[in-house]
Amino acid sequence: MSPREAARIFGINRRTVEKMLKFSIPPGCRRDKEIRRPNLDAYTGIIDQILVAGKLVPKKQWHTSKRIFERLRDEHGFMDGITIVKDYILAARQRQREVFVPLAHPPGHAQADFGEALAAIGGIERKIHFLVMDLPHSDACFLKAYPAETTEAFCDAHVAAFAFFGGVPISIVYDNTRIAVARILGDGTRKRTRVFSELVSHYLFEDRFGRPGKGNDKGKVEGMVGYTRRNFMVPKPHFASFDDLNAHLAEQPKIIRVDNGPEYVGAKLMTWAEKQDIHIQYIQPGNPQQNAYIERYNRTVRGEWLGQNIFETIEEAQEQATEWLWTYNNDRPNMGIGGITPAMKLKMAA
Repeated sequence: MSPREAARIFGINRRTVEKMLKFSIPPGCRRDKEIRRPNLDAYTGIIDQILVAGKLVPKKQWHTSKRIFERLRDEHGFMDGITIVKDYILAARQRQREVFVPLAHPPGHAQADFGEALAAIGGIERKIHFLVMDLPHSDACFLKAYPAETTEAFCDAHVAAFAFFGGVPISIVYDNTRIAVARILGDGTRKRTRVFSELVSHYLFEDRFGRPGKGNDKGKVEGMVGYTRRNFMVPKPHFASFDDLNAHLAEQPKIIRVDNGPEYVGAKLMTWAEKQDIHIQYIQPGNPQQNAYIERYNRTVRGEWLGQNIFETIEEAQEQATEWLWTYNNDRPNMGIGGITPAMKLKMAA
């Protein structure tokens, strides 16, 4: 069907049809030329200078649109009305606002931060410090508590986290802690401390740093620090030693990510999770890639045994599942260990 024929059938303009074919969604109003303000263009530079200078004084002393208009009128001979000035200032201030974009978390990158809480260790109430390292892509996390936020604790937590994850992240985002940053240079680059430089050089990960005062640059681990404090440190923990506390923390379940199926949104699961101190995290509807690992595993299960057999009873299906799972975990070649089977890997290590 031609655009002309579609316009005739639906009773709309042919240009409207052409626009609908060109854009997947209506583009709205579009300007072909920049806005011209003949009466204001000669004064926009002055307005911009006033707005920039205003950043150097407290916010309560910033120029209002009315005050800028009065200065243009009294000091520079501006003859037009206040409305055009207010419209320009509104647009200028919107352009100067901080812009936030959705964060993407590719695999293999981490965020780390220290948190604080009160605990009773050996019968004495004290402030404890715990380092949290989070892998935002998978939401895997590690935490360990220490008596103080020291260089020794910082390094020990990294070694323990890498052992827990079974590898070293490609990069780790930090705040500007003095343990890692000796000072921030004029161009924004960080001069590392000696110990942190040795840590990076040994494990060969990329160190990245958030902007000073911008916790949202590493929002995932900031959220996990808060979650740890609210869920693992309330009520105030009592342990004989830090070793006992960390053993307890190591046993704490972290997060279960699920889709929005009816079996996951019911009261029974929520009650069980609350009793077990497990956080249920739901993926966004229509975004199964947020749960990609289990979705991929489900496809393997369906393709390799569930869809290839007819079962008479649940017990028969469970028996078949157990046999397949043993094969999957022992006799299936795994590219993560060089293409050999886990059974062969165990024999090599023996």
